[in-house]
Amino acid sequence: MTTALTPEIIVALCLLALAVVLLVTEVLRIDVAALVVLVALGFSSAIPGVDPILPSTMLFDGFSSSAVMSIVATMIIGTGLDKTGTMSYVAGWILSHGNNREARLTGLLAGSAAMLSGFVQNIGAAALFLPVANRVSRISGMPLSRLLMPMGFCVMMGGSITMVGSSSLIMLNDLIASSNSALSAENQMRTFHLFDVAPVGIALTATGLLFFILLGRFVLPRDRKTTIRDTTRTNDYFKRVYELSGEMYELQATIDSPLVGMTILQIERSLESVPSILALKMDNNITVVPSGKQVIWVDTYLGVMCSKRELIHFARMYKLRIVKRERIFASVMNAQETGIAEIVVPPGSSLVGQTISDMRLKETGGLSTLRVYRAGYILDEGFREIPLQGGDTLVVHTSWEDLKKLRNDKDYAVVTDRLDEELRPGKMRHALFFFVASMLLVLFSDFPIAISLLFGAIGMVVTGAISMDEAYNAVSWKTVFLLGSLIPLGHAVELSGAAAWIAAMVLQWLSNVAAWELQVVIALLATMFSLFMSNVGATVLLVPLAVNMAVATGADPAMFALTVAVATSNSFLLPTHQVNALIMGPGGYRVFDFVRAGSLMTVLYVAVSISVLNLMY
Repeated sequence: MTTALTPEIIVALCLLALAVVLLVTEVLRIDVAALVVLVALGFSSAIPGVDPILPSTMLFDGFSSSAVMSIVATMIIGTGLDKTGTMSYVAGWILSHGNNREARLTGLLAGSAAMLSGFVQNIGAAALFLPVANRVSRISGMPLSRLLMPMGFCVMMGGSITMVGSSSLIMLNDLIASSNSALSAENQMRTFHLFDVAPVGIALTATGLLFFILLGRFVLPRDRKTTIRDTTRTNDYFKRVYELSGEMYELQATIDSPLVGMTILQIERSLESVPSILALKMDNNITVVPSGKQVIWVDTYLGVMCSKRELIHFARMYKLRIVKRERIFASVMNAQETGIAEIVVPPGSSLVGQTISDMRLKETGGLSTLRVYRAGYILDEGFREIPLQGGDTLVVHTSWEDLKKLRNDKDYAVVTDRLDEELRPGKMRHALFFFVASMLLVLFSDFPIAISLLFGAIGMVVTGAISMDEAYNAVSWKTVFLLGSLIPLGHAVELSGAAAWIAAMVLQWLSNVAAWELQVVIALLATMFSLFMSNVGATVLLVPLAVNMAVATGADPAMFALTVAVATSNSFLLPTHQVNALIMGPGGYRVFDFVRAGSLMTVLYVAVSISVLNLMY
């Protein structure tokens, strides 16, 4: 390998140094910095006495690359899953199986997030699971600070389960194809399929889960004030205006309960101190806002809203068993499906003069009335038997689907502004179908990954799971411009011979080292770069270098390239990675919290990834 410095190599090295300085110091936004480098690369062809280091026809290839389009598609797919309320069901599943145990809840939350991050961008998966973690924390009583860091770390590790989980892996095949153009026939690298990297990602995720389950109590902060806003933040409003407070509790009717054999309407009319009955479960059927005609039988589960004191009083008086942990209704009583709303009775409404009991709102409108507000006074007892007047405000618990139907009914004036276009549980099946279909195409078809993923994204748009405007908003254009601008620099470093020159210098310094030792050095170098610049930038800059070092030592260049792409997700030490930055505020973390938990995790990440890469490949 030649070590002669040519003018072209010097220009490429100067541009590489400019990119590193701008990305590390962040004197400019990273996308702006990448565009500056791209423009400088274009002007470099005008330097006298220096051949162009990149053909002008390749200058904008980054924006049309398969890697960029794949990332755009995964962002849209992730948003489609979010807009259809899929993640609320995930939260319910975690709560129903976690049994309120910290280790189990942590494992389920972090493991689920890691699995999703194998198919959705790291930052997208973390954003989707942030409200899930908040709900789990609120209901289980676990501090959010003990849930978010395991979730965030496992999201970064789970991104290595597939080739579409992280930006670095998505763009790896494009970088390999670029490097192959400069390699001899015997050194040509293979590209990787969707699950080729799965053993590495699974091993890393398992390591992360075991780390936090076994050592979490030592490395995680005990409790911190958080900045996240509760997903039920409107409860504060209802508490302040209507004195409506309490939590969702679960009760089970015993054989001795006097409620057995009574309908809900009879219970509400004839008994005292009855809390609002919001849901029932009989056999395996769960009903939200049950009908007044519904009969309570032995072992029927009741979902009620009241204070803890009212709960205990009601349970003792009517011989009901308090279910200690919320698990029966966790999957259906969620903010995406149901909630509290305000409905005003218009003066000309046919409801005027009728009582709530007579109207049977549960049967006709799917409404469970919690309070009535009249002329500045709150009616919270006996209001079901009081005739309604024009201007009365009904505070109700209902499903958003039922509330939507009432908006076109002149007898009701719906006050609560529920943005139906943002939450579409009715489109969940469409979103899940196209998500699964796109993954199957990636796995079993010969279509490019970008086309397969775009099929899933456009399918969600066409079926209404997400609108086109929402699809545009889902895309992080900052990431698109960062990738599109840096990919040509990677090509230039490769084609100019700069990567080969750097590799020769490194090998000269690290003479007589084994291939695996060189692989560790590359992994550590990628880890260091990823702490101070984007993992995308680190991958673009280091893959050509790693390939040339592998060729020079007789090692597998594809293995070294994959090492870089995996190692650039090893960003646990500082809150510089997007995922760490996302969870830092909500979890109330300090930088030292990342250093304490991330230092050991960084060492484990390198050890496990290098070991599995060499065992499997």
